[in-house]
Amino acid sequence: MLSSLEEIITELNNEDSAAFNARLSELTSLKPEELDRFKQLWPDIETDKRRRIVSRLVELAEDNFELVFDSVFKNCLDDPDPEVRSKAIEGLWENDEPLLINTFINLLSNDDSDKVQTTAAIALGRFALLSEHQKLHTSYASRIYQALLTAINDKNRSVEVRRRAIEAISPMSTPEVERLIDKAYRSGNARLKTSAIYAMGKNCNPAWLPILLDELDNPNPETRYEAAGACGELGEEEAVPRLCELVEDRDIEVQLAAIRALGKIGGTEAKNCLEQCLDDLNEVIQLAAEQALREMNEGDEPLSFSL
Repeated sequence: MLSSLEEIITELNNEDSAAFNARLSELTSLKPEELDRFKQLWPDIETDKRRRIVSRLVELAEDNFELVFDSVFKNCLDDPDPEVRSKAIEGLWENDEPLLINTFINLLSNDDSDKVQTTAAIALGRFALLSEHQKLHTSYASRIYQALLTAINDKNRSVEVRRRAIEAISPMSTPEVERLIDKAYRSGNARLKTSAIYAMGKNCNPAWLPILLDELDNPNPETRYEAAGACGELGEEEAVPRLCELVEDRDIEVQLAAIRALGKIGGTEAKNCLEQCLDDLNEVIQLAAEQALREMNEGDEPLSFSL
């Protein structure tokens, strides 16, 4: 199969994207000998073409869960091009193998590309959440925590890296994490503040709710959007009246965030608000409300047990 890899590269210049996608799909679930051949051929491919291949593989994997390109993505983590490395990390988003943790920590700590560091921090956030749910050994949790903490406190890192590290560490419920979130919120930097608001939701501490309710009135739609999402994560019914008001926000992305949050929080008032959205003139709002109501109803269904 991989003897035709050269043909796959040629397909990049073919306007028939369906044919190109079909050829790339052949890279799914490579056997060891196939992966060895891939590793031999990959370095000789032009940088621009490597970027395009990895980007398209990520898209294909998102569209079809049966396509698994993890062996390709893992091979690309040490590619000389930062765009390829960054995309490879994205491609491994569904992979929860603990062995990846040290690789992502190394990329966050030592890679010379801000973009790769940023993507690695985001990837570590998934494992931080797993550790908070006690689905990882404590030794992994400690390494993740220290790596993210180091990145956040390193003033030589870019704001983008530090803000994504704050978001990533936020599920880990410690006083130090709460202090970092609060510090970022009050930093005076708009991007750090936005990430802090997002992190408040992931931190799942109801003590953040008063701040989030205030931020629902922020003139910046991006801030209102993140605050609405964070309210949904906290799940506190106290936020429902304000979220119902945001359903009429002038920014449709804020409206959609409020609708999703109402679906997560649930309750009679949230349900009534969502049912009213079903009559909205905007079909996008209708569909979002339908989805939120569906998820709310699924959450209300009692667990069934097979005897």
